[in-house]
Amino acid sequence: MTKSRLVTVAFPAALAAALVLVYSVGGTMKGESVRGGTVAIFNARTGRVEQVARVMKSDAEWKKILTPEQYRVTRGHGTEPAFSGKCEVPAGAGTYQCVCCSTDLFAVRTKFESGTGWPSFWEPVSELNVREREDRTYGMRRTEVLCARCDAHLGHAFDDGPPPTGKRYCINSVALKFAAAVAADSAAKGVPDKTGARHETATFAAGCFWGVEEAFRTLKGVVSTRVGYTGGTTVNPTYEDVCTGRTGHAEAVEVTFDPAVISYDQLLDVFWSTHDPTTPNRQGPDVGEQYRSAIFYHDDAQEAAARASKERMEKSGAFKSKIVTQIEPATAFYQAEEYHQQYLKKRGISTCR
Repeated sequence: MTKSRLVTVAFPAALAAALVLVYSVGGTMKGESVRGGTVAIFNARTGRVEQVARVMKSDAEWKKILTPEQYRVTRGHGTEPAFSGKCEVPAGAGTYQCVCCSTDLFAVRTKFESGTGWPSFWEPVSELNVREREDRTYGMRRTEVLCARCDAHLGHAFDDGPPPTGKRYCINSVALKFAAAVAADSAAKGVPDKTGARHETATFAAGCFWGVEEAFRTLKGVVSTRVGYTGGTTVNPTYEDVCTGRTGHAEAVEVTFDPAVISYDQLLDVFWSTHDPTTPNRQGPDVGEQYRSAIFYHDDAQEAAARASKERMEKSGAFKSKIVTQIEPATAFYQAEEYHQQYLKKRGISTCR
């Protein structure tokens, strides 16, 4: 589908990360990002602030990836019974993440025993990663704590914690999962949490990223998606830059998924079914290098799986012409402008046709 060009205001990355508004209470959240469809999040693994797409799902979609208790607490603003959850301090370093979207929330070193029956922390990994708002339910006046990326209810914050902050973030254990500290180049392989679950990353280019994102976003086991530009040479390209054909980037979709629910091979099957991999630098009416077919692998296992899958497709005779899909190592992924994120969902349609 040929996209109309929209006028956007481009902020420098540092400025975009810093433009965080602090609202007064009364229904508005503290820590709200300026850009409505994206939010600035601190990545504890890389030590960098990244502008990422918000994770938005329907109730039905959340119920598919969460346990009933996780859903009740995080999406229904519930509270688990005191002393009912397990959140022991692990032997090694690591981070407690949001169980819904894997956003980094609290470092192990900030956890302390409060005696309340719920996991307690004296500060989040960054004020960007959590939101706070006034909660007057049950005749009390408290400060609710939510995940800044997916709005999951995490717990409440109190001013009776230990030094150096004096804060106590009282968090439901079912709202958290633990990610052990790993080297940056190991992230794509996934990190087991205390239940054995892990999330991995896959990146695909298959023409216009509007429809490609929708094809992956709705799959059971897919935690989040974001569209952007990768495989080129220009740093921080805009949509207009990529459209010139001089950046070398492809329109791509980055998929975060739970391999215990959906495998990388299954994602590859969806990839082949969403486009024509035999037309170089073209999908339907969209022509240009940015519309090329490509699989960007994040580790050796993904590379082997991608090449084996491509070979099977070539031998199957499913396509009359030669498959021209490129299989390349994943490089820097630059998130596209907000209006491109979940474009079809925002308009209530499922395909570009």
